[in-house]
Amino acid sequence: MSDPISSRDAAAPVAAYSQAVNAGDLVFVSGQIPMDPATGTLVSDTIEAATAQSLRNVTRILEAAELSLEQVVKATVFLIDSGDYAGMDATYREVMPEPFPAREAVFVKGLPKGARVEISVIAHRNR
Repeated sequence: MSDPISSRDAAAPVAAYSQAVNAGDLVFVSGQIPMDPATGTLVSDTIEAATAQSLRNVTRILEAAELSLEQVVKATVFLIDSGDYAGMDATYREVMPEPFPAREAVFVKGLPKGARVEISVIAHRNR
């Protein structure tokens, strides 16, 4: 059985999904695009700003589950432009605490709302 987790301090879902679900010791955070929860607008000035906003949304959802980025064990990053990889990675390194979780970056044709980046994570309560 899984329990939904949500935060008003993170971007609202743009389709039929929970912001996150709790399943035992694991919390699965759905992909977060760089939407500002206060305005509902997409942050897309730079890939660095977009990545930072996506990670802020992830952080707020983890906080609603009484977790933090330190407990993330797996991250998946979706990008629409391979040229954005270095900028995304630089911001990710600044925000995500070491030791870094396992991660993959996947290049896709498009993302919801025209976002440049989307980030999902899995956190473990006992990490």
